Amino acid sequence: MFLAHALIVRHSGSMENASQTARQRAREEITAEILAAARTRLGAVGSSELSLRSVARDVGMVSSAVYRYFPSRDDLLTALLIQAYDELGSAAEAADPRGAPLDRWMAVCRATRAWAVSHRHEYALLYGTPVLGYAAPQDTVVPATRVIVRLVEIVFAADPEPVPPAGGDFSTTAQGAVDAIAGLIDAPGNPPDPEVVGRALMAWSGLFGAISFELWGHLVGSISDHEAHFDQIALRLAADIGLTPPQER
Repeated sequence: MFLAHALIVRHSGSMENASQTARQRAREEITAEILAAARTRLGAVGSSELSLRSVARDVGMVSSAVYRYFPSRDDLLTALLIQAYDELGSAAEAADPRGAPLDRWMAVCRATRAWAVSHRHEYALLYGTPVLGYAAPQDTVVPATRVIVRLVEIVFAADPEPVPPAGGDFSTTAQGAVDAIAGLIDAPGNPPDPEVVGRALMAWSGLFGAISFELWGHLVGSISDHEAHFDQIALRLAADIGLTPPQER
């Protein structure tokens, strides 16, 4: 009798687990569908005009049903940001050949630009005009730093000796970045040099500035080959940090 009861309990538990798994899978599928519809709408109206009501219409749901997945427009924006940052980070990390530092640097930079060019609307959400009234929560920080962390890891592993700064240094202005990056890269007890971090941040802003100029049309009439122009920028920034080909050292 006890054995039969135990089998019934075990069977009931298995059915409940299976039911929970099915519900979880259904929720994940609907969440993905909502996010896909929201990304499509981003391309049509931009992030400032994104609304849960319009996305609900696109997926054939009533607004109240969508609110069960995303309680507010800001929650939807946060999910879109994290998804896009993670896609960009994955593209950059997957391109890293794990070879010579300069080769790694160029591969990651090129992959970053390639993702941006093929995902213009998502890039605009990440690096375009901020959405009025929206403040990105802490959840977005780690996804948002994946590219710069990989670039700093490349520089840090190369142990470069950058040219001394022409005036001032980054030891005071970049300390916050040094502290943040030290907690993200795998270098316990050996924090990165502020000058190296500062130069990497300078390069990061230069790289993304070049991408933004290209995508928003600011280089029209000035640059004919955007890919080659970006490569030159990435190479010169790498040289400023101290990443040079072996034969030049």
